[in-house]
Amino acid sequence: MSMTMTVPRPIEALLAVPGIEFLARLALASPFLVSGVTKLIDFAGASGEMVGLGLNPAPAFAAAVIATQLGGSALFLTRRYCWLGAGMLAVFTMLATLMAHQFWNFAGADRNHQMATFFEHVAIVGGFAVAALLVNGRVRQTT
Repeated sequence: MSMTMTVPRPIEALLAVPGIEFLARLALASPFLVSGVTKLIDFAGASGEMVGLGLNPAPAFAAAVIATQLGGSALFLTRRYCWLGAGMLAVFTMLATLMAHQFWNFAGADRNHQMATFFEHVAIVGGFAVAALLVNGRVRQTT
């Protein structure tokens, strides 16, 4: 039994708006752009964040994070290197999430909060994968 799903016309029209793909990728990259710019403006604060995570030398890690967030975002926003930016930001997100949101080390409400944040970040990684697949024409429709 095969069911064909038709996209409603208003949704189809919205998805056909010129630039909507770029705006969707910009929305997905926005936390990384904002964080990278904020860290760049307050490099001492960014270094302090690295110290708080036990990363030394903190300035070198802060610089690497800024380069990854801004460079990965810039690549992700291009069509040609979207896959590379998505990969950079996805790997960064998973590493940062594993370091900063270890919900298994918490109890009660703190555990629930950390677990929710952890899985929100997993969802962002999935979003990067889907975006890269779509931009590179790798998604196939199945019925």
